Formats: sequence, C-alpha cells, structure tokens
Amino acid sequence: MVLSTHVKYAPFATRQRRGYLRDSSERDLSTHLETALRGAIIADRWPKSGVDVIVTVVEGEMARHTAVEQGLEEWDMMNVLSGCITVAAAAIADAGIDSVDTVCGGVAALVADETGQDAAATPVLDPVPSEHKSILAACCVAYLPSRDEITNLWFKGRLPQSDAEAHRTLMARAVHASRGTSQALSSSLLNALGDA
Repeated sequence: MVLSTHVKYAPFATRQRRGYLRDSSERDLSTHLETALRGAIIADRWPKSGVDVIVTVVEGEMARHTAVEQGLEEWDMMNVLSGCITVAAAAIADAGIDSVDTVCGGVAALVADETGQDAAATPVLDPVPSEHKSILAACCVAYLPSRDEITNLWFKGRLPQSDAEAHRTLMARAVHASRGTSQALSSSLLNALGDA
C-alpha cells in the first residue's frame, strides 16, 4: 500500500497570508504523521492501493502568529502533530482501512517553575506554550493502546542534568496523554457505528 500524508496550514491560519506551497515545518509534520500511521495500518490487505491523508490545519491551540512572535512555534508544532495523528487515525478507521489498532497522539512537556530553576521542573500533559514561562523539553508520541507500542516519537529540548530518568518520565507522561485521547476517540467511533 502506498501511504502519502500532507499537512498544510490554511492560508488564513496566520497573520501573514501563507502561500499554497508547503514550508519545511509542514513537510516535517507530514513525515512524522506518515511514520505514525505506517505503524498502525495493515498494508498487506491492500497491496495495490494507495491512501492519501491530507490534513489542513485551520488553527492550532494558539494563534500561529503569536507562536512565531513569542518563539513558541516549535513547541506548538508538537500539539499540532498530536492532533493530526489522532484525526488521521479516526479518518482511517471511519474509512474502514484495516489497522492493528487506532493510533493516538499525546504530548507531554517539562516546564520550568516561576524561578526558572531546572531542579524544580514539572511535567505537564498537553501543554499550551503560552501558559508557561519556559518549556525545557517536550515529547510527542503516536501510541497504539491495545498493543502498548509507540509508532512515532518526537523529542525536543534540553532536560535537566540532575534527573537521569527524565526522558523516560516525559515519554511515559506523553503515553498517558495519548491513552486519554484514545478513550475519547474510541467512544466517538463507537457512537458513529451506532448511528450507522
């Protein structure tokens, strides 16, 4: 099966109108999305088929121009990727394409406290970058809940030297966030089946 993914911000999603050609951040999101979905789809059942997943982002959790001005764009991209993974998996399930499980996205971040000390960093699920003074690191996962597998892992940032297990803790928090998303997605898909 040929799987192609395209993530594109709508031209009106930013203060400055965007062109119709994808920029490097959109190509990066598309690559991560394809990796996440490829681990869930059973491609052997559709050997001569192709699936095009096109996600148009109308608006992220925070206005994109605000994210760029405040230097938070890289952190906001984690939340956008998590949402893209979840909605693409829901569309694939709704289309009846065979998958080993419904993949869900989850994000966790390590944020600095008010004093800015690394030692007092706190993990936060589904962070909103504009609500925190400083984000030290963030982790976005694409998770298969019934198989307990991660199909995509994107980690950005710098962790404190004092905590050797911070990578695992942050990844476990992101998996926990994706489990919550999975429950909401499963109930939504069951409601859609009940209506049909």
